[in-house]
Amino acid sequence: MNARHQSASGIGAPAELFKRLITPRTIRHRLTQILLVSLALVLALLGVTMVGQFADYSAASNTQKAVSLALTVQDVAHELQRERGLTNGMLGGESRYAATMGPQREATDKALGTLNNAVADDSTPGAPAVRAALDRLNLLVTTRQNVDAGRADKAATFQWYTAGIAALNEVEPGLDQARDSDLRRGLQALGALGAAKEATAQERGFLNGVFAAGRFGAGEYIRFTEIRAAKQVALAAFQRDAGVARRAQLDGSLKTELALKAADSETKAVASAQGPIAERVDPVEWWTQMTSVVDQMREVQRAVGEDLRQRAAGLRDDATGALVVFLILAVLAICLEVALVVGSLRSIVRPLAVLAAEAHDIAARRLPDSVASWHAPGASTPAPPEPVRAPARAGDEIASVAHALDRVQSTAFELAGEQALLRRNTTESLANLGRRNQNLVRRQLGFISEFEREELDPAALANLFELDHLATRMRRNAESLLVLVGEQSPRRWAEPLAITDVIRAGLSEVEDYRRVALRRVDTVHVTGAVVSELAHMLAELIENALAFSPPDLEVEIHGRRLGDQYMLAVVDHGVGMSREQLAKANARLRGEEDFIVAPTRFLGHYVVGRLAERLGIEVELTVSPVSGIVGRLLLPAEILADKPVVAPAVVPAQAPAEPTGEIRWPVVEADVPTTNGTATAVLQRPPRVETPEPSRTTRNGLVKRNPRNKTIEARPNPPRPAHVAVEERSPEEVRTMLTRFRSAHQRGTDEIEESP
Repeated sequence: MNARHQSASGIGAPAELFKRLITPRTIRHRLTQILLVSLALVLALLGVTMVGQFADYSAASNTQKAVSLALTVQDVAHELQRERGLTNGMLGGESRYAATMGPQREATDKALGTLNNAVADDSTPGAPAVRAALDRLNLLVTTRQNVDAGRADKAATFQWYTAGIAALNEVEPGLDQARDSDLRRGLQALGALGAAKEATAQERGFLNGVFAAGRFGAGEYIRFTEIRAAKQVALAAFQRDAGVARRAQLDGSLKTELALKAADSETKAVASAQGPIAERVDPVEWWTQMTSVVDQMREVQRAVGEDLRQRAAGLRDDATGALVVFLILAVLAICLEVALVVGSLRSIVRPLAVLAAEAHDIAARRLPDSVASWHAPGASTPAPPEPVRAPARAGDEIASVAHALDRVQSTAFELAGEQALLRRNTTESLANLGRRNQNLVRRQLGFISEFEREELDPAALANLFELDHLATRMRRNAESLLVLVGEQSPRRWAEPLAITDVIRAGLSEVEDYRRVALRRVDTVHVTGAVVSELAHMLAELIENALAFSPPDLEVEIHGRRLGDQYMLAVVDHGVGMSREQLAKANARLRGEEDFIVAPTRFLGHYVVGRLAERLGIEVELTVSPVSGIVGRLLLPAEILADKPVVAPAVVPAQAPAEPTGEIRWPVVEADVPTTNGTATAVLQRPPRVETPEPSRTTRNGLVKRNPRNKTIEARPNPPRPAHVAVEERSPEEVRTMLTRFRSAHQRGTDEIEESP
């Protein structure tokens, strides 16, 4: 499995790289793509050009090698021509040539050894053809032996030497490789001179035997004329292809004294067509004269070969120079291409990166700091953020982008200022409206309290209680508005208050309070300065729980002491919330969002979040183990207090007989005086204690809900008169009785205060 995954990853990596190269996403990658494509094109063009230059260089080098090989072939041909002439003279009866035959054969063997070494490398142009021509000379040793033994025929031996020399002259190595016209004509001139020299050498050897015999044999005169005609044709070809200097050099070699004497002897042979030589010619002198002519032609041949070597070397040097120049140009082109792309990267990518960093800084630091300065309490108009400047050495386009970004920043700063001013005015207006509503509701509650004290009709008094309850909820809404705009609540308690009283104060500010059930609530007291705000938080959470739970199910409140902290839990059994909704609700409770842009149905969350942040209380909504949502409030130790010695002036509420019992409170409203003279509506209910039953569990370990316990009425204090029967009363009847009691108690108190 891992190997397969690694194999897939190995296959995918090149594909991803290829995809990025084909479809680049950044300017850097696009410029890199342009660089690669242009480099590929430049290298292709330079490659084609350099291939041609290298071909010229190779051709020039091969031509130089071929010229050297051709000159080496001519050396062998020259030595064979000398050996052929001496051999023909000896076979013609001239014994004086025997002394020079040995050194000549050694010179021929030396030239053949040099040529064999030159054609050993197949890379030398014309080497295979030269080796094939040398195969014609394999019988050289046998021919020499026959000549020395007197068994060789003069005409056959002459023809054998001639055929071998002709095979060497026909090779003409380098002529096919020559691309230069001057070089090609030089090679053709060298071949023509070689043919002329071969014809001259044939004439020398042929007439050497004729002059030694004193006459032409049968068919020898015709052979002589053929040799002489071939020489004339070759000389004419040389005059056509050779340069001026080499033509003049050859003309000079043919006009020397010995050459003129050889021409005179040749004229005598031409005049002896009948057979016998008309005028006797010394064969040795003829040999000497013609050898001088052949040697002069050999010098011209070497000069032509040297010219060819220099021309080939020049061509090779030119090709080498051109190749080096093209290599340098290729390197310079590549470097220039890279420099242009790198310069483009520096002039485009770097300034854009700087501008991107500026934009990120504007979005992450400058504008938020400016907005925060606008929202700071008592802050005046903040200084505008630093302007966006174009990076150094940036182009006009980058400068235009920087200017546009600076305009965007300025516009955003102005809009932020306008929004901040509008927000500040809106906040102040909401705060003013909240204070007005709070004052009006407080006065309304005062009037309602006066009406309650003076009203004796139970039905009218019940309506006043309902009106009192609605006014209390209106006061909470006004205080919520003050909380959202950051104002403090004017209601404060002077002394610590029990947590149960704080819970009842919160219940007094919700509508469907009859569905709220207190479960186990551990005894603890809360600092008086935070009582109103904590009750406000509980009221918001309880009302939210009542709104999102079925009307036939209760909302439970639990309270536990956790070390030096205290946990309050508001539990509903509704449909619950999804994870996304729960995460957003907790974000609102943590104060991570702004209430101005939020839907109005979530304002309670923002109120709780503001109060929790102010009091240092941790608030979190979680999923209930059964169904619904649990709102947890973790009260810090700083807002908890010891039990006060003197309780605040409130209508006391009897605690349940057992902390674990369920407490039910019918509605009784009373004004609780505070340090600033305002009144707090507190819901109080006479206790009704229910005997708890032990918890039961299922086979899977789940806790079963305990069934309703039989209610046992607690005896009120003071005890009932004997003539009153003990019976179950409805909450409305209990409310009427307590209201009458409170009104009578209030009137009695007023009469006592007015008496002297």
